[in-house]
Amino acid sequence: MRRAADYGRGDLSLALIVADAGWGATEADRAMDLAAGEFRGRTDWQGAIDGRFDHAGPIELVAAEAQGVADEVLAEALPRLAALRAETGARFVVAIDRGQIDAVAGTLLGERVELLCAPTLADRAAAFAIGLSAFSRDTLHDKDSDSESAQLRQLNEEVARISRVLSRLASEDKRPGGVGERSMSFNPPPAAPAASPPTAADIRKIIRGRRLRDQFFAEGLFEDPAWDMLLDLYAAELENAQVSVSSLCIAAAVAPTTALRWIGRMTDAGLFVRQADPFDRRRAFLGLSAEAREKIERYFTALRQSGLHPL
Repeated sequence: MRRAADYGRGDLSLALIVADAGWGATEADRAMDLAAGEFRGRTDWQGAIDGRFDHAGPIELVAAEAQGVADEVLAEALPRLAALRAETGARFVVAIDRGQIDAVAGTLLGERVELLCAPTLADRAAAFAIGLSAFSRDTLHDKDSDSESAQLRQLNEEVARISRVLSRLASEDKRPGGVGERSMSFNPPPAAPAASPPTAADIRKIIRGRRLRDQFFAEGLFEDPAWDMLLDLYAAELENAQVSVSSLCIAAAVAPTTALRWIGRMTDAGLFVRQADPFDRRRAFLGLSAEAREKIERYFTALRQSGLHPL
């Protein structure tokens, strides 16, 4: 099977839909029309289990309508879809219910996958257009996605930069404030007291403070899912607790689809790591990478040494 990248621009593109007959398939067809595309391949969920993905051209986009699909069917079909993704390099757009987040994310979470939780027609159409835009310049471009990607790239740099600046401020020698003769002797500044690391209770208090703002300002004004999820995973690590994908979506304090998008990007950026559930291979937990943990610890150390309060 050839990958989409193996075809020239003159080749006919292919969007494939995996859906049983019903409302979800109808909504997907309507959304694809709005995205100025067309499904040229179709299979139902039993076909996905059987691996019936035969087609005459490159697969650029796979739309999977999983809402309402039985858990046992998903358990058999998802590994097939993951294999198709690896084989073709296609982008995936998967419509799911809230209760399916952990099962689907455990197999398909990652780069080139858009998980839509209880999506509207507009959500589907936008995701299809964005997915196809990677191969066709005639479709829409995801400007919001570009903006979020830029924010994510800046996140690592900002945490490291703030830590360096605060560390320099904490250790900077105080200059004399009055006018007069300066002493010629050199007295090094006293060493900053060792800053005790934050406890899980400290981090949870910070999270509660961040959520408190939402009671006084318009909803969505302070959305910052990347930092909220980093804090939640750090607190969970201090508590020796495991965090499921669905739980982390709640901690992000944004719509589930937005949270899932950020989880995928944070994982791709090396800040989150997936941890297999030893009791259920279909599920996965999320944790901080060693790099993310080290940066968070440096950040809180710098804050404490400078007498500043985290937000």
